[in-house]
Amino acid sequence: MDTLTLILYVAFAPLLGGLLAGVDRRITARMQGRFGPPILQPFYDVVKLFNKENLVVRRSQTVYIIFFLAFMVFTGGIFYAGEDLLLVIFSLMLANTFLVLAAYKGSSPYSAIGAERELLQIMAYEPMVLFYVVGIYMASKTFYIETIATTQHPMLIRFLPGIFLGFLYVLTIKLRKSPFDLSTSHHGHQEIVKGITTEFTGPSLGLIEITHWYENVLLLGMVSLFFAPNLWLGAGVALAIYLLEIFIDNACARARWQFTVFSSWVVAAVLGFGNILALTLFG
Repeated sequence: MDTLTLILYVAFAPLLGGLLAGVDRRITARMQGRFGPPILQPFYDVVKLFNKENLVVRRSQTVYIIFFLAFMVFTGGIFYAGEDLLLVIFSLMLANTFLVLAAYKGSSPYSAIGAERELLQIMAYEPMVLFYVVGIYMASKTFYIETIATTQHPMLIRFLPGIFLGFLYVLTIKLRKSPFDLSTSHHGHQEIVKGITTEFTGPSLGLIEITHWYENVLLLGMVSLFFAPNLWLGAGVALAIYLLEIFIDNACARARWQFTVFSSWVVAAVLGFGNILALTLFG
């Protein structure tokens, strides 16, 4: 395990994630004809949240949020340290499960509906995420990210164009962008009640925001892996895709959950499974 990379991720991923959130807010405001907040506004908001009282219906909600953060940090840490990609996916799934459990512990019906929608989102994107892992293994012959990133071979995207496009489709769900922000939205243009995060305020909500910053940096790293071993090119493409996601978020209205699940499964079947089938037959 690359200990230095692990330490750098734990220390700097929330800084990068917060800056990306600030850029998101500024671009969103400009697209809506507003000047927008400063780039550092997400950090100011989180500091204010930690200075407020932690009001929760049940104490176990805070415990679940702490586990949500801990497993997300662990997931991103083992990814950037070059460990097993399969473990990364399972750990990421477990982290999101704790967020759902925390929402279910609240007494608000909006929180419960948000949790149910989060489960629907997981059902929608998980098949494509599994195809992502299988495809990278078939193209590189290993699950170990360090080996994938350092071995001199043609870039993985040459063998995985379908899985790349399919992963970008479900990335909109994972980043909680329209039209697939079913359980909650990072902006106020979709809803008054904040869905899965309705029952959280103060430090608990601050931890959720920081966890999302960690998650976003992890997801962009997963995009850049398609361009291994040229990871600098991958980082540039991942940043460009994040900007594209901001545009999509502001150009689309929220879709119904039926469309989200059905379209994601179709994309997984056609692009994901089709790419794997092509690798099996011609790889």
